[in-house]
Amino acid sequence: MEAKIPKEVKEIAKILIKHHYQAYLVGGCVRDILIGREPKDWDVATSARPEEIQNLFPDSIYENQFGTVLVKATRGTTQTGTQNDAENFPRKSASSPRESALNVVEVTTLRLEGKYTDKRHPDEIKFAKTIEEDLARRDFAINALAAEIQFGEVRPPKIDDNIGRSNLQNIKIIDPFNGQKDLENKIIRSVGNPEERFNEDALRLIRAVRFAVELNFHIEEKTAEAVKKHARLLEVIAKERIRDELEKIIMTPAAAQGIRLLEDLGLLQYIIPELSEGKGISQNKHHIYEVFDHNVRALDYATKKNYSLIIRLAALLHDVGKPRTKQGEGPDSTFYNHEIVGARMTVKILDRLHFPKEIIEKVVHLVRYHLFYYNVGEVTEAGVRRFLARVGPENVDDLIKIREADRIGSGVPKAVPYKLRHLLFMIEKVKRDPISPRMLKVNGNDIMEILKISPGPKIGWILNILLEEVLDDPQKNNKDYLIKRVEHLGTFSDEELKNTSLRARQIKEEFESGIEEEMKKKYYVK
Repeated sequence: MEAKIPKEVKEIAKILIKHHYQAYLVGGCVRDILIGREPKDWDVATSARPEEIQNLFPDSIYENQFGTVLVKATRGTTQTGTQNDAENFPRKSASSPRESALNVVEVTTLRLEGKYTDKRHPDEIKFAKTIEEDLARRDFAINALAAEIQFGEVRPPKIDDNIGRSNLQNIKIIDPFNGQKDLENKIIRSVGNPEERFNEDALRLIRAVRFAVELNFHIEEKTAEAVKKHARLLEVIAKERIRDELEKIIMTPAAAQGIRLLEDLGLLQYIIPELSEGKGISQNKHHIYEVFDHNVRALDYATKKNYSLIIRLAALLHDVGKPRTKQGEGPDSTFYNHEIVGARMTVKILDRLHFPKEIIEKVVHLVRYHLFYYNVGEVTEAGVRRFLARVGPENVDDLIKIREADRIGSGVPKAVPYKLRHLLFMIEKVKRDPISPRMLKVNGNDIMEILKISPGPKIGWILNILLEEVLDDPQKNNKDYLIKRVEHLGTFSDEELKNTSLRARQIKEEFESGIEEEMKKKYYVK
């Protein structure tokens, strides 16, 4: 793959070099160039100080203490850029300078770093004189690479054929820590002493795993030993930073391998210890894997199907409640209500990691309702309507995906058996039937007008009663019939109406009663 440096990056480098400063590509973009991947980010390191960078790029932003200036890479934002060089710069405006990777380029002054007392941030920043000094502070050798941007003829570096060749005529590789050799050998190795690197920034512990699964590399022995030794340092890292790295791991094609590696290195107990509880927890005769292995295999299925983050999280956590609900041992052991316990645990897990509220709500809902029962000929259309009312029609596709992952994670050969296909048929058949109060032919305002009453709980009670009747028989969703029912219910006392509403809501839903009866049959429980 050709190493095509974006025009906006070259333009920034030209301006720096024209004013007698050095300009280097650094970090991940150099690594990606060398292994033939399209870089996601383009970072520039320079000998210019932050104030000098800002003088050259007046529209730049400098709001940190680490020497990083955000340079806008759009038409007309530089003092010395030419119209032709800027011709293909993006014109899309962004609400924030980091919203689009093409709209800004991080330009950072070469720097040294002092001690890391809090294991997260350097106590002080000092500017370096050479690129080699700057690279020495980085995490892993594969990221401690720089490419000096030049605009003349430069002999390209030698690159092993098994990692691909790049068109590098316009850059000179600087590699003081043998990062290219590690790329060839597919190794994640710390720069210098790994214990020192992890004590500087403990997030590097989980980043080692992320790079290993993202690149399909393995962690070098001494580096791995240091990860195990210092795993507890993750406790001092901001949960948002851990979440971001975990999310990146889960969204790689090797997500399951990443979770296993986190467990093997002793990191998972400081990220999602609840998952580790499943280690060594055997299941019943319907599962051939222990709980932890089952959850990871479910994630693996969701990953191979390229499902979303929400589906992958739900697949990984769907049985997280099993260790705490297990009763008995051997093939007839049970895990009653593990989906309810698991949903509560999932709330705490995702909230602790500071996932967005909307993601938490969706994942928790999928965990809570993943254990639905359906048997052809046993569940009626009314039962299917109640199922839709409970889980929401918009969530059915995702629940089916979780069920598929659950099945494959259990060791069964088919992800979508006939029962699931028949359920989808039944859902299609009843999906236009009313399943919520807002789909009734009368509403709260109608009830107030019919009964000449003010807003209050009585309206909700009546709507609950009407909905249960309509769930049983959609033909009753007729305005004339419902008006008569409202008039009749209006003769009830508040206490009678409340109790009738509660009984309506507590009708044993066929999906849930089916689960209970099926378990009793399987496990000989009366």
